[in-house]
Amino acid sequence: MIKENFIRLFEDSFRKNWDYPAYSNYGEEITLTYADLAKKIARLHILFEQCHIAQNDKIAVIGRNSANWAIAYIATVTYGAVVVPILQDFNPNDVHHISNHSESKLLFTADNVWETLEEEKLTSLKAVFSLTNFNCIALLNKEPKPELAENEVHEQLVLKYLQPDYINSLFHAKYVHGFHRDQVRYIDKPNTDIVSINYTSGTTGFSKGVMTTGNALAGNITFAVGTGLIAPLYRIISFLPLAHAYGCAFDFLASTCAGCHIYFVGKIPTPKILLAAFSEIKPNIVFLVPLIVEKIYRKQIQPLLAKPTMRWVLSIPFLDTTILSQIRKKLVDAFGGEFYEIIIGGAPLNAEVEAFFTKIKFPFTIGYGMTECAPLISYADHKEFIPKSAGKILDNMKVKIDDPNPETGTGEICVKGEHTMVGYYKNEEATNAMIDKDGWLHTGDLGTVDENGNIFIRGRSKTMILGASGQNIYPEEIEAKLNNMPFVMESLVIERNGRLVALVCPDYEAVDSEKLDQKKLEELMEENRKSLNSIVSNFESISKIQLFPHEFEKTPKKSIKRYLYSTNVNIS
Repeated sequence: MIKENFIRLFEDSFRKNWDYPAYSNYGEEITLTYADLAKKIARLHILFEQCHIAQNDKIAVIGRNSANWAIAYIATVTYGAVVVPILQDFNPNDVHHISNHSESKLLFTADNVWETLEEEKLTSLKAVFSLTNFNCIALLNKEPKPELAENEVHEQLVLKYLQPDYINSLFHAKYVHGFHRDQVRYIDKPNTDIVSINYTSGTTGFSKGVMTTGNALAGNITFAVGTGLIAPLYRIISFLPLAHAYGCAFDFLASTCAGCHIYFVGKIPTPKILLAAFSEIKPNIVFLVPLIVEKIYRKQIQPLLAKPTMRWVLSIPFLDTTILSQIRKKLVDAFGGEFYEIIIGGAPLNAEVEAFFTKIKFPFTIGYGMTECAPLISYADHKEFIPKSAGKILDNMKVKIDDPNPETGTGEICVKGEHTMVGYYKNEEATNAMIDKDGWLHTGDLGTVDENGNIFIRGRSKTMILGASGQNIYPEEIEAKLNNMPFVMESLVIERNGRLVALVCPDYEAVDSEKLDQKKLEELMEENRKSLNSIVSNFESISKIQLFPHEFEKTPKKSIKRYLYSTNVNIS
């Protein structure tokens, strides 16, 4: 068990860093101090009391990265409730499902997300609050009825007692002499209790809610702070989705508990936006997913390397060292120039990019994790990082290779330790399939481990694709919808050049019966593509449907041999 209590970590940080800058929304001038955070959280705790929220009730949060998103999250867990972060890119039907499946009582939402939701489909919610200003924007199921409004039945009167002005008046009545750091005292909740439920997928029927304990999150936080990976007063740019375990744990939770100044990027993190943010803020450490790194590499470095004169210079000994040093400086400057290292996680880094970064001695490292481990499994400082590895297993985690190939040593990577989940919410079958009777969590990834505990991922038995902003994309769920559309017999969704492409084997019997020619079939598939994109999340949108001439090769269990249809295979 991690000795530091998850809830106490926030208390300690707020008291210690009371007057220091805490949160800013990138592009806005207002900066909140840790004192400001504590006061806003105290107000939300009063709001929760008004809503009759009990310990371990669920509260959902959905929206782009912002200070108020983070405040709603911390207010929830420090009150003793369970937070349910939802990726704001999820399809409305997925949001309805997650809200209901988690039995969330309250929802904090971005205004543009709320406009897409249907109140009658949110069956468990009592009330909905705007992340813009914490206004109550809807009462559902005729609840809640605050204590001070027991005899008032009109909805507008009830709403009055849930609005910021009224909550603020209760706050001042409770803290007549002001709210001070010694009044920051949150609920006593053991680390063994569940504090969050993160849904690894938002598609109805496939959703799995990872039950994460305070212990698992405290383990990630204390690792980051204890190793000096994150330190007080660091400048942090938070652009990975906060509802995603990676961005949540390090850009947000660990950075808050360390006393950092976090800048939340609320826009889609394109290379242009990020490069501007890096230049302006000059972060002290950067957490990235491979796709962003690869885009910056292609934008900043590849054009230089492609010049004929550059290729000639790089072929000359001694001259190449000077040029590569200049390129390294250009890349370091692109990330702000004041960072200790770049940490890449979430998916494998392109081999060409990794080799080049290694060659120029760029300060980067690659970590390994998953939502089910909140998320960190392995990491190594860039000075100790072994190229082509995924870092070294953490001291509070164990790793083994299950059923290794006798020739290569490759087998399934299994882990257990302080960071592993309790299980999937209301899904015992999926939990038992993931965690065996001895407590080993089967990651679904194939790899090896050296004598020093460095993990080398040789392949992915899982099919998850990482989206541009760090979203988890599960192709089987998209395929399940596509397979139900006209003239589709089976399909396979792959990633090609950063975009999703669907390979489709048509139902040729139906095609023949309708006497469809190739042109008409392609038109119908384009209609299928548009229909599909209207019912999936934006980050799951298919850019193209490519017709496949015959059935996909399958295993004896009739599962498609996905590895035969990688992006490197000519499928035309």
